Amino acid sequence: MRRLRPTGGAGLAIRGAIVTLTVATGWIHLTLGGLLFTLNGLGYLVAAVAMVIPLGLAIRFRWFIRLGLIGYAITAIVGWFLMGPRYDLAYIAKAIELGLIALLAIEAWAYDGNPLRRLGRGVRPLRPA
Repeated sequence: MRRLRPTGGAGLAIRGAIVTLTVATGWIHLTLGGLLFTLNGLGYLVAAVAMVIPLGLAIRFRWFIRLGLIGYAITAIVGWFLMGPRYDLAYIAKAIELGLIALLAIEAWAYDGNPLRRLGRGVRPLRPA
């Protein structure tokens, strides 16, 4: 399988879409008011910055940032499903978050390969000989 390159056309397009969707859902949450929405919106904006910041540590652990953002979006969707208001803007935000999850999964697979193998490589040094 051909891997995406962070500087390639498809890689840049996917990363740009991820950042755009992350900022969009963050902005929606920030405009809703209230502490929980504000913190959720700020969390999305921090994640958007983490996806593009050129620091070595952020680049090295971008795979972890992707997985964290997937979990963050899933948590927002589940939280809304359990107790959120059902109005039009909420459905738009959830659609954005579902699209974000899909793009993050595509990017994670393209850059990192099979996530189970990646986790296995991380656990292997912890096993006794």
